[in-house]
Amino acid sequence: MPKMPLRQVPAPRPIFEKSSPGRIGCNLPVADTPAVDMGAVVGQTRDDLGLPEVGELEALRHFTNLAQINYGIDTGFYPLGSCTMKYNPRINERTAALPGFAALHPMQPVETIQGALEILHGVQEMLKAITGFPHISLQPVAGAHGEMTCLMLVKAYHESRGEGGTRRVVLVPDSAHGTNPASAARCGYSVKSIPTDADGNTDLAALEKALDGSVAAFMVTNPSTLGLFEPNIARVCELVHAAGGMVFCDGANMNAMVGTTRPGDHGFDCMHLNLHKTFSTPHGGGGPGCGAIGVVEALEPFLPVPIVEKTSEGYRLVDDRPATIGRVSPFFGQFLMEVRAYTYLRAYGKERMADISRHAVLNANYIMARVRHVLPPAYDRPCMHECVLTAKQYKKFGVRALDISKRLIDYGFHPPTNYFPLIVPEAIMIEPTETESKETLDAFCDALIAICKEAEENPDVLHAAPTSQIVGRLDETKAVKDLDVRWRKPE
Repeated sequence: MPKMPLRQVPAPRPIFEKSSPGRIGCNLPVADTPAVDMGAVVGQTRDDLGLPEVGELEALRHFTNLAQINYGIDTGFYPLGSCTMKYNPRINERTAALPGFAALHPMQPVETIQGALEILHGVQEMLKAITGFPHISLQPVAGAHGEMTCLMLVKAYHESRGEGGTRRVVLVPDSAHGTNPASAARCGYSVKSIPTDADGNTDLAALEKALDGSVAAFMVTNPSTLGLFEPNIARVCELVHAAGGMVFCDGANMNAMVGTTRPGDHGFDCMHLNLHKTFSTPHGGGGPGCGAIGVVEALEPFLPVPIVEKTSEGYRLVDDRPATIGRVSPFFGQFLMEVRAYTYLRAYGKERMADISRHAVLNANYIMARVRHVLPPAYDRPCMHECVLTAKQYKKFGVRALDISKRLIDYGFHPPTNYFPLIVPEAIMIEPTETESKETLDAFCDALIAICKEAEENPDVLHAAPTSQIVGRLDETKAVKDLDVRWRKPE
């Protein structure tokens, strides 16, 4: 049986409540410049700001204790499906922190940043080899930004052919990431949903029926958000191309394919890559992300600028491109993310790149096999890098997927993704990535099996969970709509 936490985490007091007038956190040297009346300069003093006054030791303990409450990849397993929360090797951080990279100014002359441009060009070339696309842009700064940039290129392509006014529809699977329809709408397109068939694949009959001269593109995730490889992907691309449209690959799930198969060989016209997922740059907290894109020859003239090119005299930035959609981010995009990705890619090399996807797929199928008797898969077939399970059988006990996930917190695990994809009832989506050990996966599976037994025998335990943290079950809808994190001095 999995081990339960030994004690409940005590709620920390806000640092304001630890404040005592006159305490200081550091001793400053004697000033050797004329004194300045800060109140006269900025209109207020420290006393007016109401800042906490604590000693250095108290401040150190306060923030150390807060850090110990946090859950992170350094402390535990992140099974968040569709997120690829893999471990980011620390060597990536050391490389990105090198002064020659970290201290660069984006407006330095090109001849002074040749090493940085070599890194960018190297990432581009490696991503070309991995994806099978002849052209790569590193400009988009997030996954959804990469999606939108690809659609902007598709739009420019159709406009160049005089079809911009007629091709105004983008098709999106009913299992798609929410960013897909959002990106299409942001580019001015109407969105039409394509259903999933009984096997978890794109419904080819429905797709054929939807294809006509109004369709600009079909956005499809492969492997899909159901964690399944689309076996008909070549046929899907053929159908869309025959209707004059283009096919976009959502690369959020590239961790299942890297080094093993290439989206550019499947018939796609463009795709985005989440470097903060597949290629192990930092992930979470809103960024910094990187949504690099790959495109076929037909879309190359419209790529955003600047583009890094290698010449006989070194590297240069090319801005003079008549058909470009322009800039989609300042300067070079997320440069230090590229440095991290470069380090990661070079560490694996071409010889070991396939280990990433093969181990990720193996781990996901192992979890699915171990827990399928208590949480059956939504589609009973081998999965790719993530498995989508359903907890619908526990609704008769008054237990939902959310209750199972909340109870996992008491067992020391971060919850997996819930209720996505939307087409799966009581969905639990688990992505172990390739970086987790078998021991960790076994402990996680043991916890799920034990919780499912609790769901049948004592469902109230799940309804009350979590009970081991500083806060219990929250009204999450109210928290989003009526967020209040401000500390107020007691009257």
